[in-house]
Amino acid sequence: MHELKYLIGYSENVTNQVRLLISKDKLGETLLKKYPVTHTIRTDKALYAYTVDMKNALLKQSQPLSKVIYDDKIKDLHHALGLHTFISRVQGGKHKAKNEIRVASLFKNVPLEFLRMIVVHELAHLKEKDHNKAFYKLCEHMEPSYHQFELDMRLYLTHVDLFGRLY
Repeated sequence: MHELKYLIGYSENVTNQVRLLISKDKLGETLLKKYPVTHTIRTDKALYAYTVDMKNALLKQSQPLSKVIYDDKIKDLHHALGLHTFISRVQGGKHKAKNEIRVASLFKNVPLEFLRMIVVHELAHLKEKDHNKAFYKLCEHMEPSYHQFELDMRLYLTHVDLFGRLY
């Protein structure tokens, strides 16, 4: 049977349904039916604008973002899909802090819902550093379908591992 590394922690019922879709060669078809088109946010500049607009609408009193980019270096998708980094520097007598978000380049060509889920996740780290109850509550506040998008994105990553990209 296929190892479902992106679905570790999901119920046996869910993983059995996914295995059935894989065995019938229907996983890609199911995803394409639900998410037939990809987003048009292909450049770092467009990703920055998209992320800042979302931050300004949903997290008005959070720290500013200095950089948002697609990152070709994020390869191990099992551990990270995006990264939020907080860089703190002392320049002279002043303390400067910068927040950066990096999204794996794989997500340049996926449905908007998957990109939105990753951006929401990384924005939530501006307020909550750990993956705790408050963190996921904030994710759901920013995107009510957060958990469904996360599951579907994990199904897509499973498809990428087994069969290659759909989009």
